[in-house]
Amino acid sequence: MKQYLDFLKHILECGEVKDDRTKTGTFSTFGYQMRFDLNEGFPLLTTKRVHLKSIIHELLWFIKGDTNIKYLVDRDVRIWNDWPYDAFKKSSEYNGETMDEFVQKIKESDEFAAKYGNLGPVYGHQWRHFDGANGEYVDQLAWVINEIKTNPNSRRLIVNSWNAPYIDKMALPPCHTMFQFYVRDNKLSCQLYQRSADAFLGVPFNIASYALLTMMIAQVCNLEVGEFIHTIGDAHIYSNHLEQVKLQLTREPRNLPKMLINKDVKNIDDFKFEDFELVDYNPYKGIKAVVAV
Repeated sequence: MKQYLDFLKHILECGEVKDDRTKTGTFSTFGYQMRFDLNEGFPLLTTKRVHLKSIIHELLWFIKGDTNIKYLVDRDVRIWNDWPYDAFKKSSEYNGETMDEFVQKIKESDEFAAKYGNLGPVYGHQWRHFDGANGEYVDQLAWVINEIKTNPNSRRLIVNSWNAPYIDKMALPPCHTMFQFYVRDNKLSCQLYQRSADAFLGVPFNIASYALLTMMIAQVCNLEVGEFIHTIGDAHIYSNHLEQVKLQLTREPRNLPKMLINKDVKNIDDFKFEDFELVDYNPYKGIKAVVAV
């Protein structure tokens, strides 16, 4: 994952101090691209341990079209908890509950989860239920898989998460906004455009998630894997992540692990957490940092 360390170095060398929505402050630059050959191994960082369980469950949650954190918190995945908790604290029902108490309420009460666990029409909704004209919708993911199977030379193999009329209804507008597939020599490649990239916390998740999605779609389309290409707009390191980044840059990347996927799965909707096995993952210890909300 030298590509990722080079990305961090680029931000430090070319970025500048910039204010941001969260009031945390960032070191930011604009426009960057990384390429990962998926035949060389699964692109999961080795210079710090990355929580693969969260990545897989989040991806399955997107694929389900789900937008409520209950699926995630029931599986002890916490990556989306901050935004609904922040909204709950502003409600009339908030009585000083801690984050842990809020999560427990989500787990125990479907009614509470329905009221306070929904993030609005975020990624999963747009992938599977993109709202269009006259009350109709498009299942973009199903459409693109069918198009890859039947028209692999198409230049329209695109899934778009940025649905402008609905941005204000989302807890967080999509950071990874659009991805496009490309078939060549019986290999499937994917390019992601990410408008905003939290380089230390978010990008390692994004790389692994879209690499895995590419592998899954290649399998259901009876293709081999090609590249994952990650194109980024606003690439930033938060001011409270600078020391963590500098620590990570002292570490030498290790060999990439391999991702094994249950070959019996032929439909994108049939994948389960148990269908994935990561082997030969030997990372350095994790590095903690606070997410900016």
